[in-house]
Amino acid sequence: MRIVIIGVGEVGFHVAKALSQEDHDIIVMDVDPSKCKRATESLDVIVVEGNGASPRILSMANVQDADYVLCLTRVDEVNLIASQQAHELGAKKIIARLRNQQYTTRDSIIKPEKFGIDLVIHPEKEACSEIVQLVRHSYATQVMDFEGGRIQMIGIRLDMDSPIIGKTVREICDEELEFKFGIITVLRDGESHVPWSDYEFKENDTAYFIVKTKSLESLMVYLGKEATKTNSIVILGGSKIGRSVAEELENEMSVRLIDNRRDKAEWLASNLKETMIIHGDGTDVELLKSENIKDADSFITVTESEQTNLLSGMLAHHLGVKQTVIHVSTTEYMPIVQEIGVGAVLSKNMSTVNSILKFISSDQIETSITTFDEIDVDVIEFSPEPGSKVTKVPLEEVKFPEDSIVGMINHHGHLSIARGSTQLTEEDTVLVFAKSKAVSQLRKLFEV
Repeated sequence: MRIVIIGVGEVGFHVAKALSQEDHDIIVMDVDPSKCKRATESLDVIVVEGNGASPRILSMANVQDADYVLCLTRVDEVNLIASQQAHELGAKKIIARLRNQQYTTRDSIIKPEKFGIDLVIHPEKEACSEIVQLVRHSYATQVMDFEGGRIQMIGIRLDMDSPIIGKTVREICDEELEFKFGIITVLRDGESHVPWSDYEFKENDTAYFIVKTKSLESLMVYLGKEATKTNSIVILGGSKIGRSVAEELENEMSVRLIDNRRDKAEWLASNLKETMIIHGDGTDVELLKSENIKDADSFITVTESEQTNLLSGMLAHHLGVKQTVIHVSTTEYMPIVQEIGVGAVLSKNMSTVNSILKFISSDQIETSITTFDEIDVDVIEFSPEPGSKVTKVPLEEVKFPEDSIVGMINHHGHLSIARGSTQLTEEDTVLVFAKSKAVSQLRKLFEV
């Protein structure tokens, strides 16, 4: 496919990185010379320096031949104009990032569809959805749904009491359990590893499992994780994300929200009727102690300051909060926070990236549908071609790249967790978890 990406900041860069690894023709454009230089030096894409809202610049990029145009600048109005121009020039499908959620309300004067937009992505809304998932799975460092919610990938940090410490993947898979699960990657000392049969688990590993949603509770029991209901949360920061999370959960549980600006705290108090609003500094240890933070089930830090989020998250963890969720803007921080082990970490930028990739994947037989920068793993959907190598022998006899593993198989809607004895057919669709460098070799295995 031919894909034009307007805006090559954090979101545009990571989308371009994921899609360029799938042999798509990618053109990126930005008005910022430094961002264009970064893309030129780091990505296998065509780079155009210029205003993506300009018909002349769009014509130079042959946007009329594009299967997708992704309008991902930081300015909503630029994204709207760029979408309209690309639509008028003949682009097939358009995705736009809009931070202002008022553009998609029923009574909005400006309707995205009038600009030719097929999908609107709200970064804060995507991050909110991810946080809510984590709050409802307080034992996890990451949760991701696949196959319409029938399959879940979940990250679990292994403490010293974990029953799988000292066991190999083979030993775990050989155990007689009433359900099946897969182990797709392990984060250890800041590096991700795709675990094969002789991989042995150690304390402080963060292991990522894939399991049918209906068997998730059984997996948690097996791992010795108590799936307790979250009853109380504390949110630091009355940002768009903080407000959205409070609105989503305030009728389900006790919600407290802390903000250091008095005027914002007063506004929040008048708009969030079921949420207790506290005016104060979330990095003040005495304030956190006075609010009995240690008794909260979850502490969610989503201020506009990345440094505040990191510091307050570490303080909350130190004070004994059961679950800490930290929002960062700089994606490079994500594996560092994971390694420290102070809690779950997410980025609205990566949440946006994954939503875009999932939407594009719906038009393709094979594409990277999710990318996890914190663990350096992509999720790729493949359908074997008739007579391909993967259909001739069981999976354990296929010479897969070391940095890849088959996780899930969809056979006419029936889902199963892959095992070494499984043999694929041309009628299957599979989810493969792999590092980027393994993708080209994987593709050859699924082709004739």
